[in-house]
Amino acid sequence: MMDNKQYIMKRTYVVYAGVCLFACAVVFQLFKVQYVEGEKWRAKAKELTTQYQTIDASRGNIFSIDGSLLATSLPIYELRMDMRAEAITDKIFAKNIDSLAIQLNNLFNDKTVSAYKKELKRARRNKERYHLLQRGVRYTQLKEVKQFAIIKLGKYKGGLIVLQHDKREQPFKNLAVRTIGYDRAGKPVGIEGKYNNYLVGQQGKRLMQKIAGSVWMPINSENEVEPHDGADITTTIDVNIQDVAQHALITQLKKHKAHHGCVIVMEVATGQIKAMANYTRKDTATYLEQYNYAIGEATEPGSTFKLASYLTAIDDGYIKISDTIDAEGGRKKFYDRIVRDSHDGTNRISVQHAFETSSNVAIAKIINKYYAKNPRKFTDKLYSLNLNSPTGIDLNGEAQPRIKNPKDKDWYGTSLPYMAHGYELTVTPLQILTLYNAVANNGVMVKPMLVKNIQRGGTMLKQYNTTVINNAIAKPSTIKQLRTMLEGVVQQGSAQNLKTNYMKIAGKTGTSVIASSKGSYNNTEESTEAKAYQASFAGYFPAENPVYSCIVVVNNPSGKLYYGNVVAGPIFKEVADKIYATQLNLQTTPVTDTTFKIKKTLIQMGNSNDFATIMRALLHNNNYKTNADWVKINVDNRVTHNTKIETSFNKKSFNSLIGMGARDAVYLLENKGYSVIIRGKGNVKRITTINTVAGNKKVIIELV
Repeated sequence: MMDNKQYIMKRTYVVYAGVCLFACAVVFQLFKVQYVEGEKWRAKAKELTTQYQTIDASRGNIFSIDGSLLATSLPIYELRMDMRAEAITDKIFAKNIDSLAIQLNNLFNDKTVSAYKKELKRARRNKERYHLLQRGVRYTQLKEVKQFAIIKLGKYKGGLIVLQHDKREQPFKNLAVRTIGYDRAGKPVGIEGKYNNYLVGQQGKRLMQKIAGSVWMPINSENEVEPHDGADITTTIDVNIQDVAQHALITQLKKHKAHHGCVIVMEVATGQIKAMANYTRKDTATYLEQYNYAIGEATEPGSTFKLASYLTAIDDGYIKISDTIDAEGGRKKFYDRIVRDSHDGTNRISVQHAFETSSNVAIAKIINKYYAKNPRKFTDKLYSLNLNSPTGIDLNGEAQPRIKNPKDKDWYGTSLPYMAHGYELTVTPLQILTLYNAVANNGVMVKPMLVKNIQRGGTMLKQYNTTVINNAIAKPSTIKQLRTMLEGVVQQGSAQNLKTNYMKIAGKTGTSVIASSKGSYNNTEESTEAKAYQASFAGYFPAENPVYSCIVVVNNPSGKLYYGNVVAGPIFKEVADKIYATQLNLQTTPVTDTTFKIKKTLIQMGNSNDFATIMRALLHNNNYKTNADWVKINVDNRVTHNTKIETSFNKKSFNSLIGMGARDAVYLLENKGYSVIIRGKGNVKRITTINTVAGNKKVIIELV
């Protein structure tokens, strides 16, 4: 019995000792966690419940040369509500929930009033601190929401939490989409990509707290670190020229069912790109701007490259444009390959005529004759024209051109004659245009540019000026001969369909065979495979005093028409014609006015500055002056009379506005605090007031 008792006591002591040791361990661990490792674990807990989240800065705007907005970031808001905000008592909530539900329904119209009411009650009951009201809210809608019941109690008391996100928009929609650029799989392209570091701005920080449901909400109403908006970029793009280029290009692409094409318009003196259009066929009726062929696709250009070959031979003193050459009936065999002209039967012709009619045989013979013994001299001249290097335009993705040299493994006996007329080498449309632009610019080669300046908040960060690549690509006498030949192409050569009686165009047609997958041009005697073509036209206008240069490239047109003059040429002509028609500085020959005759007295009321502009534009009257802001003007047989008018009015009489245009009347009324409704069109006939709640002023303008 005694032994059992002792045994039980021993076990009791052991258990007691174990419990004491465990208790000591717990106390020790608590002490360690609380005091020794306290800071570590408190930081860890804070990290799990709070964190800094980045706030994206508003991305900078992109503008055209005239200040038109090409790309901007529109603020889009996410609205949430703290249902436990201090001012939202049960009494206030119950009194205003119906009004709030109705207002939300009226504004967003995505749920019924009862659904909104039920949702808000549930959020209140669950004491939600971060209840989602709406996503994708515009700024104008946000302003309205801030006046809604409960929410209008204020920034802190009303419970409204506003999160801003930016959405990138291009106001002109499809205008220069690929050139301006966009975000593609996280990698922006175009100007957006090239200048991303300037546009993106500096991110801010906001301290967020994790609440129920693993939702993060801002701890403070203010940001810890404010974001700094991105810089604005002004491009050299002219929206009017860009629009013309795109319309002309897509019309011809659809007409000829071509695979893709591009147009570039450059200002001769500065190298500023005024338009860059690119389209790819998606299906039989749809073309999209998916790839920048203007800078990204290096192909064998064909006959537009002949300008470089003739420049080389003339500048080296081997030929003059008055010399003659035997075109051998339009067929010449070089080893196992045949060089053909598009028109057979031509024999001895002048060098100028050979260029104007685009004889492949003539230029192949000239280059082969004078450079066969020293082909490096020919290729070195091409290198001096910068044709073996990218232009360095301020866009990513410019293709690397290739001009072979005699040491290359793929240099053949046929390389010289074929390079002479644009084969066995690859260049981009922009690189060809840069050469033509230099000829138009009297031999001065300038670097193409797309960006004029970068600004932030009105402060100039960077200004881009014209960069000269080569002060003289050839002797003045060479440039003169080349320009004579380029004019001749349109006047009496292969592009006579582009000839006009009001403006001279200078340029060169190009029609190249696209190499097959096997690298063949299908030009041997045994060739039977169908050919694919690239049509192009490069040139400048007006020919006598060039202001713009332009290149058009159309790849793989379907059907029987594939020559440069009929596929690419009309695009060039449409662009040139419309630019000429809209820019008076290009029109050197005055147009006699035989149509504008005022047969009766014109009477109008409005702003004097507007009338001054109209006088200068339509009547060529630069002497119209008045000290009055608002006038009544009479024009009788081009003689202008004006009298000052009073624009004072009140809610009982608006007689002083009768006869004005709608824009002027609305301006004056809104400046006096009136809300205006317009009915009809024309000038103001009658203005009537509408009975509204006290303090509001609303009128109806009737036009006739």
